[in-house]
Amino acid sequence: MHKSFTADPKGAVDVFLYTSKAFKSLESDPFPSARAIAEGQAFTGATGQIVLVPGEAGGLARVLYGLGKGQDALAVAGLSAKLPKGSYRIVEAGGMAFSSVAAGWADGAYRFDRYLKDKATPPQLVIPADEDADALSREADACALLRDLVNTPAADMGPQDIQATISNLAERFGAKLTTIVGDALLEANYPMVHAVGRAATFEPRFMELEWGDPSHPSLALVGKGVTFDSGGLDLKPGSGMRIMKKDMGGSAHVIALSQLIMSANLPVHLKLYVPSVENAVAGNSFRPGDVLSSRKGLTVEIDNTDAEGRLIL
Repeated sequence: MHKSFTADPKGAVDVFLYTSKAFKSLESDPFPSARAIAEGQAFTGATGQIVLVPGEAGGLARVLYGLGKGQDALAVAGLSAKLPKGSYRIVEAGGMAFSSVAAGWADGAYRFDRYLKDKATPPQLVIPADEDADALSREADACALLRDLVNTPAADMGPQDIQATISNLAERFGAKLTTIVGDALLEANYPMVHAVGRAATFEPRFMELEWGDPSHPSLALVGKGVTFDSGGLDLKPGSGMRIMKKDMGGSAHVIALSQLIMSANLPVHLKLYVPSVENAVAGNSFRPGDVLSSRKGLTVEIDNTDAEGRLIL
């Protein structure tokens, strides 16, 4: 089960989710002195408002949380992001499907702690017995994988690390992985993937994962895997380069979605395609004014080397 979920309701704190409209129209207190406590903390059910209610022994016993108009399925992320560790049980869902509550909960409880000595201990949501805990966990795990990939700095998330992640998925789920690396890209007719990534220390590569029964409906996922984008010779300013570790976010999405599809054993014939490069600067960088040949046979004149994503895709 995902680490922000639990099946054990013992000792769980009761959580009440309310839209502004629903809380205003309450005819009776959901627990003793609920409305008086809420009024004392100016709680109206507005989005993100939270009231922590202690029990007789002083520990946390109940939580009130506002959903506003109730139109944001991820509003619960603001709750789990603030709660202390422990287990929590939804008593009133504010009109939201439990799957939406769980998705928001896992989103808010997420922490990127790869480089921290003390690992995060997220608050845990009790999953009722009549809910599909496996399905909820698969979705939460896929979202966490996506965020971990994007949050990891380029020094630890180069093209070779993207390959390792996909290779791990292939091994876990019995998929076939084909990888073309470095100068082999030219022989296999992926010239622009090679051109964009050839200046980097770690070689560019193209990965194709195949999974599922070929007789099932085909599903192709393609993601941009630029692990760091300096802009190439058309160098980005420092302010623009600071967050360029995220330029592989497209590949992170399709990798995580592939994990979700395979872990759910969906009846599809899946193919995942990820070209992965670092757009670096060196003596063999591609240049403004160069004319590159594409896999399709068309030629492309380079006006700006910061247009690397469309080239590899």
